[in-house]
Amino acid sequence: MSRIGKKPIKIPEEVEVKINGNLVTIKGPKGEQCLKIRPEIKVEIKNYIPPHPSPPKSAGPSGKILVVTPRIETKKTKAFWGLTRSLLANKIFGVITGYEKKLVIEGLGFKANIEGEDLVLRVGFTHPVKIEAPQGIKFSVDKTVITVSGINKELVGQVAAKIRKVHPPEPYKGKGIKYLGEIIKRKPGKRVVTAG
Repeated sequence: MSRIGKKPIKIPEEVEVKINGNLVTIKGPKGEQCLKIRPEIKVEIKNYIPPHPSPPKSAGPSGKILVVTPRIETKKTKAFWGLTRSLLANKIFGVITGYEKKLVIEGLGFKANIEGEDLVLRVGFTHPVKIEAPQGIKFSVDKTVITVSGINKELVGQVAAKIRKVHPPEPYKGKGIKYLGEIIKRKPGKRVVTAG
């Protein structure tokens, strides 16, 4: 049994879920996402049956839940079961609230700005570096903080990693692009040895 996989996902009232064969479509206030389900896994929409006469507030106003179960038993079924449940829960959260990653630019003269929908970085190279916004991703800049936001958790993380890779923080002075709250392990610089 998968501890994560067997937990049902509550479907909020503002979210619409459709299952067409092995494709699950999730639609919410912020947009629409799809997930292709592996043949080993089965996804169903069921009515929530409360253990008490009145359902708890956390059950979701719609009274509907998404249940993920294994269809066939293989060596990898347990892993796919939990993974599928997590991906579906992330997509439901994404279409309601959305995800964001924040990065910080450190360095003299280093800066970022928005041109149209794209992000332009000036981080010590002879030319500015342009990062194009994929569909569903939005950039915003507040002084030295870059925010990457969108409804797809994986895509937000992937784009944030791409921005960080342009100029990763170096270990001596910490110059570069890092995640907000990321701790960079510093190295001591070369020390001048004085003759006695």
